[in-house]
Formats: sequence, structure tokens, C-alpha cells
Amino acid sequence: MSNKTISFSRDDKANFFRTLNKRINSYFKDNHIARTGNWKLYTKAIIMFSIFLVPLVLILTVSMPQWALLLLTIVIGIGMAGVGMNVMHDSNHESFSSKKWVNKIMGSSIYILAGNVYNWKVQHNVLHHTFTNIQGHDEDIDAGRIIRFSKHAKWLPVHKFQKYYSIFLYGLLTINWAITTDFKQMRRYLKRKLSYGKFPNPTTEWTVLIITKIIYYLLWIVLPLVVLDIAWWKVFIGFFVMHYTAGMILSVVFQLAHVVPATEMPIPDKEGHLEHTWAIHQLYTTANFAPTNKFISWYTGGLNHQVEHHIFPHISHIHYGKIAKIVKETAKEFNLPYNEYKTFSKAIKEHFNQLKTLGVEPTYA
Repeated sequence: MSNKTISFSRDDKANFFRTLNKRINSYFKDNHIARTGNWKLYTKAIIMFSIFLVPLVLILTVSMPQWALLLLTIVIGIGMAGVGMNVMHDSNHESFSSKKWVNKIMGSSIYILAGNVYNWKVQHNVLHHTFTNIQGHDEDIDAGRIIRFSKHAKWLPVHKFQKYYSIFLYGLLTINWAITTDFKQMRRYLKRKLSYGKFPNPTTEWTVLIITKIIYYLLWIVLPLVVLDIAWWKVFIGFFVMHYTAGMILSVVFQLAHVVPATEMPIPDKEGHLEHTWAIHQLYTTANFAPTNKFISWYTGGLNHQVEHHIFPHISHIHYGKIAKIVKETAKEFNLPYNEYKTFSKAIKEHFNQLKTLGVEPTYA
């Protein structure tokens, strides 16, 4: 990733963000509600943890045919993604609760999802939310050489076929966390002295990473190997299926919000300056999908309302449906884009159209 310093424009003559922020503040004040989660979110957290962990308990304690065991690993993957999007995500944005200790505890759920708090906060809160869709700075659009998510990324002949094979790679997201990604990221982030808040003690972070990885493997691999009377390779297949299910869900949700034709992939000028202010940049680089689909909004933790999330990451997702109208009307009033795809299927179609476009060999002047 690039170490080049870039800066957003400070010239917001029309006062878009100041106006929007004032209206959002008035919404919460007038309705006497907190920006953080409430009983609806806490109830959902219980449901998501149940979908995630109850199947594991059943696998370890109840004798059942192997097809049923495999089916339960898929359910665990669905719960794993659900915990990530609804509990871990809000908590590590400090919007799950008004109490810091609650956010810290619930944010630590990432450790049983195969991730790491420090790495996630740097990649997501710092790099992705600050430099959204900027090649070389937003690691979420960097899939290495195999998939080309940005027109500014190097083109390779294999990209001609990415619209066909990319979907099969999406499921590898979280298993990469478990095996290699966290170690590579921690080394890179600590070397660059990146952090979300105060820079941590490197020794402490490496210790936490190693201990939590050991506990993770003890829970998801060693424990089933000891308890279950099945071949070791079947345990590893279940582990892979669980991760592949979660990884597929999480990857698709992200791609529909940022790698679609409606969004832009801006680059800074030679001096590192960007055309727009940070808030306006979020409007150009982010898209909503299926905004009125209640089930998708519920299960994805409001991540189908990415526009609202990117401008107000410290507001819990349970409020996005309500504040979306304010954001949309304000953007329209200031003649700014508000990208959204009305249905999930439309967003899926447009994402793969974008992959097809990005897979075409560029023509250079």
C-alpha cells in the first residue's frame, strides 16, 4: 500500500456537511433518542450469537448424521457473518453502546470470528473509512493481483475472466484472516505506526494476536477433533465450509457498496490533494442497496445503508433507515450524488458488470 500523504479539500462553500450534521443532530434531539444501540440491537445480538454458537454446541454434544453436521457448519457461517456485521462492527465503531466497556467487550467478539481488533480498526476505521475507494490507500479494494477492483490497479490478462471466477474467491475472506492476513497486517501496520487512537505497544499487540489465535484454533479445530468421533479431515472440511459461508456473505455485502458502476474511484493529484471534502467524497464512492428490504437491513446490520454508515460511522446501524431520508434529501438539495440500487439483485448484477468492465484491457494514450 502507498505511504503517500493525501488530503481532502477543505472548501465546502455550500456547507453540505455542516447542514447535514445539524439536521441529523436535530433528529436525535427532537426524538429524544441516543445515537447508539438500544434493546432492538441487543436482542438481535443475542439472536446472532445463538445462530453462531448453538450449532457448535449441538455438533459437540448431539449424535447426528454427517450431512446434518455439514448443514450446521453452514448455519454457523451465517451466524458468524451476522455477529460480524451486527455486533462486532457497531462495537468497534463505538456505536453498539454508550458505555465504552460494553463496546470493548462486544468488539472483542472478532477474536472468535478469526480476526483481530487492532488490525480491523486500522484497516476498516482508519484506511477504508478515511480513504474510501482510493487505490493504494483503501485496502478493501486491494485483492492482490487476482482481482482488479479499481481502474487504477494494474491490469493482467487473467482479469478478462474475473467476472466468472471472482465469486469463488470471495468465500476465502475470513479463512485468510485465520491463517495469514492478521500476521501480515500487524507487521505492516505496526511498522507504519498506524492506529485508531493512541498507538499501542507492539509487544502487547503481538502477544494478544498469538494468544487469541491459539484460543481460536483450540475452540474451532482442536475441540471438535477431541470430542467428535470422525476423521480429522472431516473436521477441517467443516471448518472450511463455515468460513467459506461467512466469507462469501461478508465479501458480497462489501462489494455491492463500493465496487459498482455508480461509485467512483478517485485519485489525488500530484500534490496529494483530492477534489472533494471527506463527507462529499463518501457520497461519490459509496452506494446503498436494497434500502427498503427489511430482512437485508436486519441481517446485514444496516450495511445496505452504506452511504449513511460512511458519513456517520459512530451512529448505530439501527438508525440508518430513519436518517436515510435526511441524508438523501440533503444530498439532492446540494446537487450531490446519492447512489443506491433499489434491489439486491440489481446491485449484484451491476457489481458483476463492473468486474466485466474492469476486466477489459485498458487502452493507453
